[in-house]
Amino acid sequence: MDSFGSDFSSGAAGSGKMDPGTIMEQVKVQIAVANAQELLQRMTDKCFKKCVGKPGGSLDNSEQKCIAMCMDRYMDAWNTVSRAYNSRLQRERARI
Repeated sequence: MDSFGSDFSSGAAGSGKMDPGTIMEQVKVQIAVANAQELLQRMTDKCFKKCVGKPGGSLDNSEQKCIAMCMDRYMDAWNTVSRAYNSRLQRERARI
């Protein structure tokens, strides 16, 4: 069984219950992992379509450079948007 399932089966102090804070942390970690996987998949798809004209057994030098630059730009853009979004969320929370 995976670690997530085994955490639930072990329970807190053998009572079969788990601390809600622990559960929330596990959910947050799982969401973060899922978001990272989605980001990587989208970046890979976009950069592959942009940079690889004819798929083959290996990438030529220009395709490798294109993919590296594309991934760098994609991550820079994602980080910029993420920072702006988080900043806006913080401002909104401060108003409440």
